[in-house]
This record gives sequence, C-alpha cells and structure tokens, in this order.
Amino acid sequence: MPISACVIQRLDKSASDSPATLVPASELHPDSDALDSLVTRLTDAYHGKAKRWGRLNEHTVAVSEVEQDAVGASDAPVDETPVDDTPPWDDAAAEPTGPVATPSRFPAEFKAYLQDERDLQTLAASLGEAIKTLVDDHLPTGGHLILADQRQGETRHLFLALVHHRDGFVIGDDGRVAITGQVNHSQMSLAFRLNLTQWQEGGPSSQYLSLLADRGARKLADDLQALLGASEGVDPKSETRTLLKAFSDYVEREDMAEETSREKTDALIDYAQDQASRGEAMTLDELSALVDDDKPRAFYEHIRNADYGLSPEIPPDKRTLNQFRRFTGRAEGVSISFDSHLLGNSIEYDEERDRLIIKKLPNKLKEQLQGG
Repeated sequence: MPISACVIQRLDKSASDSPATLVPASELHPDSDALDSLVTRLTDAYHGKAKRWGRLNEHTVAVSEVEQDAVGASDAPVDETPVDDTPPWDDAAAEPTGPVATPSRFPAEFKAYLQDERDLQTLAASLGEAIKTLVDDHLPTGGHLILADQRQGETRHLFLALVHHRDGFVIGDDGRVAITGQVNHSQMSLAFRLNLTQWQEGGPSSQYLSLLADRGARKLADDLQALLGASEGVDPKSETRTLLKAFSDYVEREDMAEETSREKTDALIDYAQDQASRGEAMTLDELSALVDDDKPRAFYEHIRNADYGLSPEIPPDKRTLNQFRRFTGRAEGVSISFDSHLLGNSIEYDEERDRLIIKKLPNKLKEQLQGG
C-alpha cells in the first residue's frame, strides 16, 4: 500500500521503573523502498493478529480545545480511564455496551488532519506524548513509534505501531560474523489502524477503526481504546460464527447439491480470508452476491428475515474461519457431507457404537425415504 507520508519517533525507556521520554521527529521520513517494505511487513503482521473493531466516539473534545496542544500535547490532561470496567470491545461481553462518553482530543485531531488543518508531524508528536503514559503503565521498554498515512486507490488509512528491536546477525565482506540491531517487524506492543475514508463517509454501522488486542495485554488495549476516544465495537469472533451459521442454514434451506454447497462455501471463505488479509470488514451485500449469483439479494434477505442480529459490516475472525470446514465421507454406496458446526447439534457422533445420528433430515432426502 503506497505511503503518502510517514513519521518515525523514538520512545526511550531504559528501565521498567524509569519514565519514558519522546524523541520527536524533526521531519517526515523520506520516501524509500526500505520504508515501504517495513511498513508493508508491519501492516501484514498486524492483519494477522487479534484485534478489536469499532469507531471513534462522537462526544469528544472539540477541535478548538486542542489547537493549543498541537505539539505540546503532554500539557493537556487526558482521561485514559474507561468509563466502564468492561470495555465495549471485550471479547467476553455478549453484547456491545453502546457508545462510551470518553473525553479524548484525538477524534478532533484526526479530523483536523483529515481536513488539512494539521500536518502528520504535529499529529505524530501529539500521539507520541499521549502514548508515553501507556508505555510507562504497561511496558518495560520503549521503541520506535511509526505513524504512516497510507493510500490504496481511493481508500486512505492511518496506521500506527510501536515496534521494538532485537539482535540479528550479519556476515561481512570479510566473512566475519557480527551482531546488529534490527526492527522486529513481526511483533508490536500496540498498534491501531484508522480507515479515514470510511470515517469520512460516515454510517452508524461502519467499523472503521481497529486496534491490537493481544490476549495477554487486555488492559493496554483498554487504555489505548480510551486514549483514542473509541467505542461501540462488535465481537469479530461472535459475528463471524453467526455469519457461518446463517450460511449453513441458508444452504440447508435451499437444499443445495453437495458440489454447489462446496463451491459456495469456498467462495465465502475465500472472500472472508481475503478481507481479513487486507484488514477490511466483510459486507453482507457483497457476501450475498457471492453466495447466490442468480439471486444476489437472497442470502441478505435470509439473514434479515431470520433475525440473526448481524451487522451490515462484519470484521472477519481468521481463527473462526479456519475452523469452518465440512466433514465428508464415502463408503459402500453411502456419501455423507455436512458442516462442522452441525456436529453436536443436529448431528451427533456416537464413537462407542461407531454411528452418526442425524436429528433433522434434509427435505429432499425425507421425501425420497417416504416415497420409497
């Protein structure tokens, strides 16, 4: 993804009990193949990690209130404590808790940047000063804070990542081995990605913001969420699981042939995994057209009429997608194929007696048996 502008700052922290200090950038990082490669690898690594999704809270500090803090962001008080102990993006929460009135200056600063009222270097300095507190509270060491404005076609993103270093080995021209420091691009302590285009276009269902949410760093993710002024996320795992259930129900209702069902399943999974690899949400409209070429709105209407409670945009969960598969088998004139999630529900496996119990027969099979 092409980079329009990039700022790299350093957050120094020599020991876990010493406060972090920000070394701001004196200028934008010049364009280079090395920078493009680094940011691309960081973005790819980010897409493969567990994330929270949501959007910026509308009830935030106004732009006029942050003008005085364009560079000296540390002078302004920032409430980084979530209003509720259970964040709206918490995977353990069954339902979203709705917008959280978190006072944050950053939605206003992002908007000012989007409207060319603030440059990336100023925005990066403000973010760096605020993130110092997160480093002090949660991390033993600092690192380099990378903020990039990325464009792909008509879509524009802001991507931020805090990266650390590790020792690497090089062999010089003289054949001698030496140790050198290098960026660990596969690991990052905190990161977020804001789809500026989707945010600008609006829409109450848009999940245009994602942030890193490793299982062992929940409190860090909570505090980053509060710092950004973000709220009202959906649970990607639950939404993806419900979507796959809706798809299986649709395949059963339409009584698709096995080959057709397999083709549609592959198309759905390929689309979902492609969206996940690009860090984008799935849309029910696009999915519906993929599932049924002849009736592109049929799957969409099935979801709405059955009231699955799915959002129009669903952040894909890669682990759930990888677990979705079909069990198939053929022996002595018997061919069986069914979706894995049906096992334990409408289909039971009795291992001791070596048999499958089908609780709900397909309509066509039932008609054949009754007519036979």
